[in-house]
Amino acid sequence: MLLFDGIIALKGEGPFEVIPAIYEGPFVNMLTDNSAVIWCKTTHPVKAEIEINGKVYKDEHETTLHRWNIAGLTPNTKHNYKVKYGIQSQSYHLKTAPSKGSREAFVFGYASDSRHATGGGERKILGANAYIMKKMAALAHMKDVSFMQFTGDMINGYLSSKEQQRLEYSNWKKSIEPFWHYMPFYIGMGNHEALGLIFKDENGKQQAFIDAFPYETQSAEALFAEEFVNPENGPDSEDDNKYDPDPKNIDFPSYKENVFYYTYGNVAMIVLNSNYWYAPSIANQTASSGGLHGYLMDNQLQWLRETISKLERDKNIDHIFLTQHTPAFPNGGHSKDVMWYSGNNEKRPYIGGKPVDKGIIERRDEYLDILINQSKKVVGMLTGDEHNYNWLKLTADMPIYPENYPHKKLNVSRPIYQINNGAAGAPYYGQEVLPWSKHTQSFSVENALCLFYVEEKKITMKVFNPDTLNQIDEVELR
Repeated sequence: MLLFDGIIALKGEGPFEVIPAIYEGPFVNMLTDNSAVIWCKTTHPVKAEIEINGKVYKDEHETTLHRWNIAGLTPNTKHNYKVKYGIQSQSYHLKTAPSKGSREAFVFGYASDSRHATGGGERKILGANAYIMKKMAALAHMKDVSFMQFTGDMINGYLSSKEQQRLEYSNWKKSIEPFWHYMPFYIGMGNHEALGLIFKDENGKQQAFIDAFPYETQSAEALFAEEFVNPENGPDSEDDNKYDPDPKNIDFPSYKENVFYYTYGNVAMIVLNSNYWYAPSIANQTASSGGLHGYLMDNQLQWLRETISKLERDKNIDHIFLTQHTPAFPNGGHSKDVMWYSGNNEKRPYIGGKPVDKGIIERRDEYLDILINQSKKVVGMLTGDEHNYNWLKLTADMPIYPENYPHKKLNVSRPIYQINNGAAGAPYYGQEVLPWSKHTQSFSVENALCLFYVEEKKITMKVFNPDTLNQIDEVELR
């Protein structure tokens, strides 16, 4: 296994002197019609600067993390930029989003699940399948994608070492770096981003795994915010919910940069965290308390409800996509968890040693009710976790409950899609037989990149294998 694919900079004719190098980036993020954030990391502290459109943005002091908030850009325009650090520089370009309300055609991409696979080499650079991710990003760039959404399981994770997880993230970022210079990648969390405290018995058998604390500095969510740049327009945390055991203190991790939304043209993307405060052992060991794999907690759901309402009123937005790592309807590999748990609604988070009111299937239905019955613009959900590609159209005639389900059932007043693409390099999962299997379409275990072609009111999805370049599927969504 390769442990690190990095970079070092030298000067002189010998003996050589090590000088600051950019080992991550520069990356383009939070792109709008007139602004962007560009950021990078250097191997040594240095005062760096960026020049774009004749304007220079400088670091205030020497640092290894460099972030510049660029403003005043022209919409739908290519802008060249140059990053200078010490005696070196790098030059790239970005293209701003179309003007709000213009409804110009564009393409965006989606994938998830790129943790390292068998096979060695670039398929197994500690934490990441760099081979497939590099091809994924190259194909997206070739297809003139405006932005990429990647939702969870970038890395192997499930670690107790913050620094090892940071290294795995670095390997993942490095694999797509040559293309991230030019277009933004928006990143969501999955279960393999788990970073926690692991408790074992005297025989070395794991008894519990919970999110690491102090949450402000040691949790999976805190490290994720350190390693990626995403919008900060999500909810604060699950503090002050009705289960909060200590309202005077912070009892939960932050949602900062792991739950958010952004817009591009006439599309809005809402990124959720269905592995928040994740305790991998909670499904079978409730004594530790913690978040459940696949569960959207109360404050996050309320923020979603408010955000959907706001976007429904936005005359510039025609289409809304939701993305969370876990499928509402598993099809291959995760029928025993995600938002189904083999039809067992008893599964739920525990807070302060007590179960929350709503079980996983009840919460799934509350989530879907917002998307279906409180919105006309939601096209569907982009999910992962299962290492395959497929889609289904949720309609009123699709069976979605276990036998003798006693709780209120969802009113499916209009159809929406679930598009699952967990095929970005993790070991593939075969298909299972589930109540909705007859509605599952185009199931494939090929590596896959979903491309969404947005043309005003119309959306067409085309799916390609980034390794072989063959087209896997094409679907008219709207």
